[in-house]
Amino acid sequence: MFEVLKTEGKARRGRFTCPHGTVQTPVFMNVGTQGAIKGALSAEDLEHIGTQIELSNTYHLHLRPGDQVVRDMGGLHKFMTWNGPILTDSGGFQVFSLASLRKIKEEGVYFASHIDGRKIFMGPEESMRIQSNLGSDIAMAFDECVENPAPYDYVKKSCERTARWLVRCKTELERLNSLPGAVNPGQVLFGINQGGTYADLRIRHMQEIAKLDLPGYAIGGLAVGESTETMYEIIEAVEPYMPADKPRYLMGVGTPSNIIEAVARGVDFFDCVMPARNARHGRLFTWQGAINMKNAKYERDESPIDPECDCPVCRRYTRAYLRHLFKAEEMLAMRLSVMHNLYFYNQLTQRIRDAIDSDCFEEFRAQYSEKLSRKI
Repeated sequence: MFEVLKTEGKARRGRFTCPHGTVQTPVFMNVGTQGAIKGALSAEDLEHIGTQIELSNTYHLHLRPGDQVVRDMGGLHKFMTWNGPILTDSGGFQVFSLASLRKIKEEGVYFASHIDGRKIFMGPEESMRIQSNLGSDIAMAFDECVENPAPYDYVKKSCERTARWLVRCKTELERLNSLPGAVNPGQVLFGINQGGTYADLRIRHMQEIAKLDLPGYAIGGLAVGESTETMYEIIEAVEPYMPADKPRYLMGVGTPSNIIEAVARGVDFFDCVMPARNARHGRLFTWQGAINMKNAKYERDESPIDPECDCPVCRRYTRAYLRHLFKAEEMLAMRLSVMHNLYFYNQLTQRIRDAIDSDCFEEFRAQYSEKLSRKI
């Protein structure tokens, strides 16, 4: 399912195969939380901007339209007419983000819906059943994401519980895949490493979950309050204990520079809502740094968003027109901007792959890691 094709230092060039296609890594997964990219991009748009994997969320789709509805419609691929690979997050991040609306117990988590307040229970088995109904290619384990910083003793107990939950996830998904009528019997489970900002807990947890020999492993619970330097230190601490023959996924990260630096530390998969969210507010990425499309200096600028970009937006529209759309509060401003930013991220990982293939990743890193974090 996963093959490391080439390395440069700790940077890895790989290939991941699943029921809905082959993914070249490193890869950025485009986030469609509720089965759609915020910013009015369709599945057809994703095909045109080089998307390899789409990511949707278990918790949100469970609430709306309901995972049973999606199953009845033939699964998430058919429902949203996306034929490529899909990863579904487990709902575990909502344990963190909905802290005021939940109670954590050994059996799972009791939520109050953020939509209408109704009571919801989700544990490892429930998360697997929902993801099985969705029919994604990669199902993420149900875990607890703790805030950073958090007390050592609490994080330790949380890691132990997350490890127990992972065993339950594995058992349940194997059962669901064996049933006749499974939406995607080739669905695989990725485990999630937790441990806050404590390197010893991270290492111990990674050693424990690696024993389950899962098809892939993620590093979760980062980019939720700690410094960038701390995040990199945790990746460096955990990476030697992650199976070398399995894909490594850094959840919810990050900026273009974060991605380059995490690849240099051995990471293969990424996702983040930031490029689409920033785009909807006029902050666009270019190969010279980030620009604010609402700035007055672009009022008569006839150049594209990025002269180095060949996305569908840059091939056709000017900065002046994009700025006008934002100032006029036209929905098209968000759509075009999200399309550009996601294309940029997809191209970023393509260029990273090309650099590793050509033995010049460190040169690429030196040229772009700092530059892409600048604001123009």
